[in-house]
Amino acid sequence: MDLNLEDKVIIISGGAKGIGGAISKGLIAEGAIPVMVDPSEKEGKELLDLAQGKALHLPIRLFSPEQSQEVIQKTLEKWGRIDGIVNNAGANDGVGLEKGTPELFTQSIANNLFHYYYLVHYALPALKVTQGAVINISSKTAVTGQGGTSGYVAAKGAQLALTREWAVELLPYQIRVNAILPAEVYTPMYESWIKSFSNPEEKLQEINQKIPLGKRMTTPEEIAAMAIFLLSEKASHITGQHLYVDGGYTHLDRSL
Repeated sequence: MDLNLEDKVIIISGGAKGIGGAISKGLIAEGAIPVMVDPSEKEGKELLDLAQGKALHLPIRLFSPEQSQEVIQKTLEKWGRIDGIVNNAGANDGVGLEKGTPELFTQSIANNLFHYYYLVHYALPALKVTQGAVINISSKTAVTGQGGTSGYVAAKGAQLALTREWAVELLPYQIRVNAILPAEVYTPMYESWIKSFSNPEEKLQEINQKIPLGKRMTTPEEIAAMAIFLLSEKASHITGQHLYVDGGYTHLDRSL
């Protein structure tokens, strides 16, 4: 299937590793131009080499509005257009009710949510020109809860709300906005979390057994395939949707 993404410029926050890295790699294969906003220098260079220069790596951390504005400015200076935004960067930081403070809770929400708004806000004039698309990578924790991670889950829930809000606000400009909700995806960040247990292999197997489809985790490439489809013209009448790519983890009976 030709997704007609040749030379489309797509900004991906956290775009050099994990889910974001898989999206960047998939876009390169489609002939698109990924703009990878990620402090990971090694992985960013590897993807730049793969793209043979038809990409941009910006090792910028998105903590302030000015940093997001810089990303948009540098993208337009380099490529002259923006066809899509994939909001992906964030981390489950374990700021809960018991192991947390009001200050840490506020910071957790800021780190996981605010740059989603900042990037789309500053990119909006360019997205109006291209009638582009926005994808918010959320999490199943936004609808299931997890325990011990109030800040992260609050941010992920807000991302789902913003997906619907932006889909409505941007209808006049034909800009589509959708969210993807992964559940268990084996990324470098996930691997670090697994290794924090005294019995990582047993813990991993225990989690796998709870995933209905195939008793395995979703791969970053499977999340990327959905994201790339949603960025393409083939998804031209899909907006305001929350799409679960999780092997049935969220909705199917775990006893299956």
